[in-house]
Amino acid sequence: MSQVFIPEFFVYGEPARALDVGFFHVETVLAREGIHRGRVQPHKHPQMGQITFWTSGRGNYRIEQFSEDFAAPAVSFVPSGVVHGFIIEPGTDAIVVSVADDALAAIAANTLLPLDRPVFITGRGDDTLWRKLETSIQAIQEEYADALPGMDKILPSLIAVALSGIARLGSGPQPIELPAAGALAARLRHLIDRNFREDWPVERFVETLGTTRHLLDKAAQQVLGTGVRQAVNERRLVEAKRLLAFTIRSVEDIAFETGFNDPAYFSRFFRKATGLSPAAWRRERLGPSAG
Repeated sequence: MSQVFIPEFFVYGEPARALDVGFFHVETVLAREGIHRGRVQPHKHPQMGQITFWTSGRGNYRIEQFSEDFAAPAVSFVPSGVVHGFIIEPGTDAIVVSVADDALAAIAANTLLPLDRPVFITGRGDDTLWRKLETSIQAIQEEYADALPGMDKILPSLIAVALSGIARLGSGPQPIELPAAGALAARLRHLIDRNFREDWPVERFVETLGTTRHLLDKAAQQVLGTGVRQAVNERRLVEAKRLLAFTIRSVEDIAFETGFNDPAYFSRFFRKATGLSPAAWRRERLGPSAG
């Protein structure tokens, strides 16, 4: 698939939009059958990855240049920025778990599956492992549907288990080959995730990846939708939001944790990006009792 003129979606054709920190969404393919009518055009999600677990029926699934006919059970994981789409027969269904990049970054250390490349696995191999994966996906679906207090703390653990279940299928899923720009952007994203706290200059990313500034900026713009420096800043911002939303750590501590040596500069950076100071953003999200 060409990366040119590929639409960016939220879910099922809805226009892409900024996601809340820690965003999760779970829905079945059949629930939107009236919209897609069995055909979802090649598209990408700029800020979230997706697990798609096919529970019934058959069809054809495409990820970048990869295309494969399948019959349920089948499962895929597609990171953000990777082009994918499908054509399915009537009655075919899947559970689709969408996870914001910042939530996936927090999950990454707790799962066996590398999260920077897409995988697709059809229903072959160990039946016991497929049943375990189905149980994991259903647990995610039920937890999301129940929407009980603490869901935001429980879902990441369940998703980590499901991703590890994908990794365990058969002899292990083989990553799908990405086009050159996609592969370079995936390596860049991995480096940013590991080193954003150190505030590397762009040239250090260029040198580490063995490429040129032009090629790296082009890949980042094409796949991530932003330049290298902005991609680093966005990663620092989502980590700061995650810590503000899900911990009681002080603003000063969060500034140092996200690579800012000066808490005042961190506050200016955060305000410029969000329109609010870190403390005000936390209060708005969590209520007046938040510090």
